[in-house]
Amino acid sequence: MSEAGVRAVVEGIHSSPTQAVLFLSGGASQIIGWLLSVPGASNTVLETVVPYSRMSMIQLLSKIPSKFCSQDTAEDMALLAFNRALKLSASGSPVLGVGFTGSLASSRPKLGDHRFHLSTRTADRLWVSTVTLSKGLRTREEEDKVSSHILLKAIANACRVPATFDSGLTESEVSDECEKQFDEDQELEQLINGQIYFKIYPFASGTDMSSAERKIILSGSFNPLHDGHLKLLEVAASICGDAYPCFEISAVNADKPPLTVSQIKDRVKQFKKVGKTVIISSQPYFYKKAEIFPGSAFVIGADTAVRLINPKYYDGDYKKMLEILIGCKKTGCIFLVGGRNVDGAFKVLEDFDIPEELRDMFISIPADKFRVDISSTDLRKSFGM
Repeated sequence: MSEAGVRAVVEGIHSSPTQAVLFLSGGASQIIGWLLSVPGASNTVLETVVPYSRMSMIQLLSKIPSKFCSQDTAEDMALLAFNRALKLSASGSPVLGVGFTGSLASSRPKLGDHRFHLSTRTADRLWVSTVTLSKGLRTREEEDKVSSHILLKAIANACRVPATFDSGLTESEVSDECEKQFDEDQELEQLINGQIYFKIYPFASGTDMSSAERKIILSGSFNPLHDGHLKLLEVAASICGDAYPCFEISAVNADKPPLTVSQIKDRVKQFKKVGKTVIISSQPYFYKKAEIFPGSAFVIGADTAVRLINPKYYDGDYKKMLEILIGCKKTGCIFLVGGRNVDGAFKVLEDFDIPEELRDMFISIPADKFRVDISSTDLRKSFGM
């Protein structure tokens, strides 16, 4: 493929809304230069990691793979890259995880095949390819170029960019490909099982999520969603300014069984009805939410704030509580605190003694701007649920 052809494909990728993280090992190194040398790379490339040594790959995967160069390892790399892209991407952008592992020509003759495995992962699709090259036909640089061309085509396909070109393979060098498509139920099952971090339902129309500097997240069970929730998020958004407001439901609960797929879909319908974005995540704890939504403003009630700073919920260890919440602070997250009934009395943030190290992390929502005493629990009781 000519340089002009490569550039045209890369320009198409950069013009797409997809944002990607690439984990590459053992080949396809030229694709990094191709992607980064064409203007617009920041639209696409969130991060590129090259876990080249054995220990680097083990740390990336958090395990010792049965084979370092295999289809399974490429799939694992792509899934990790996908979840990393979810964390790093602009709000609402489609994301792509890319995994590549190769065993190409080296300074010493190899007993095994010269081969590579690549995988792309999006929210609804997993694609994997294995290519075995003819030994002795090419130099290492030439094998790297062939693998880079094939990976470029795979990325273009995942970004829905047309890319038809000669990969440079001979007739005997066939690409063995397989693909899995995921429907909504399967995506949610993967989320419940902890395979993927979260899924966004962007129901808010006419809002450009990508331009917002941070998310404003109101977490809860929303069983049911009520006007108090909507008003609280609206007021929080007015305080934060340039931020994207959204609701969040954890499919996994700290002290209850996980939600079922049907339960999640029923609750999501509420947000579609009112045109509000909702995120379904796999993390019940705020310190874990802070890791997957760095830089976010979490909207909480005073009752939740009390629990957050209570050592009782950290095995009775005050230092542990501080350490965990300071960790949240380091991710750039803050808490916007609205007044709520606590032990039968209406309380606001100022009624509590926040540790000095954490005070700038908590921001009060004035009671004159927001006060709704009813809860979802009260509503369920009133409805006889």
